[in-house]
Amino acid sequence: MKKLQKFAEPTITTTYAGEFAGQYIAAALLSAKTLDNKYVTIHPNVKYKEVIQKVAVDGIVQDASCDFTTSGSVALTEAILVPKELQVNLQLCKQQFVASWEALQLGYSAFDEIPKNFNDYLISYVGGIVAQATEQSIWTGSTSTNGQFGGFLPAFSASIAAGGATAVLAAKSGSIIISGSVTAANVIDKINSVYQTIPNAVFGKEDLLIYVPSNVARAYQTALGGNANQSGFQTQMNVGEKPFNFQGIEIVLCPGMASNSIVAAQKSNLHFGTGLLSDYNEVRVLDMANIDGSQNYRIIMRYTGGTVFGIGQDIVYYGAYA
Repeated sequence: MKKLQKFAEPTITTTYAGEFAGQYIAAALLSAKTLDNKYVTIHPNVKYKEVIQKVAVDGIVQDASCDFTTSGSVALTEAILVPKELQVNLQLCKQQFVASWEALQLGYSAFDEIPKNFNDYLISYVGGIVAQATEQSIWTGSTSTNGQFGGFLPAFSASIAAGGATAVLAAKSGSIIISGSVTAANVIDKINSVYQTIPNAVFGKEDLLIYVPSNVARAYQTALGGNANQSGFQTQMNVGEKPFNFQGIEIVLCPGMASNSIVAAQKSNLHFGTGLLSDYNEVRVLDMANIDGSQNYRIIMRYTGGTVFGIGQDIVYYGAYA
């Protein structure tokens, strides 16, 4: 019987910089659920900052005539997307990963795509951690917090607190702003309050979504499952996944969102920026065996990320307010 070949322990020191690091950065960042499913608009090549133009027009249609007559009004405002520079400095013991890498090469894995080499394997491992951190920053991050960039929910809350004609809309029940815990008993009413607050100008748009965190998604599924007095969606009770849909608007689960928050917005109005072609990008894998004789690998990533929303009056927010 032919023996299985024993793979030699890998020794790799590799550096990717600028756009060559972009493919690895993209694999890490875009694995975040919100980005992977394109629930927001992604700007991949923001080297420093990008201006998001917001155009509002009114009264531009007029009766026909032989002359050119300017009609209506055009209001042009801007939102500035400035990604924050971030980094990963991580040290891993080679022995903790070699066995798993060999198992992949021998076919003992559920992976759909096996990394081409040990270098890619380590980067993909770290990339999963980066993706999780990115998902959290997209929704709840703070620029002033180490390792985070500014997220949508704090920006929505600050906009509502500042008030004004361009502020994000707070979810209301009647004329009262509402917030608080979301449970299976009240989730229908809470989402309906957000639904009823959606402005007419946005209602019916193809890219309009209702964004929810894990606890709201779970509460909604439970509510649709019914109870002792109700048979639930299509009398299925607790069998099968219920539609993530409310009155025709798709509900999307974003794990990075804070519990008890709900957002209704067009994905074209929510922007995420990063510089996949930026010279700042760097992905480096250092085998420390030839440097200090240890079995450690050091993985370094440098990349950028940031968010900004466009028209506040087209967004409805339910959650914690500043």
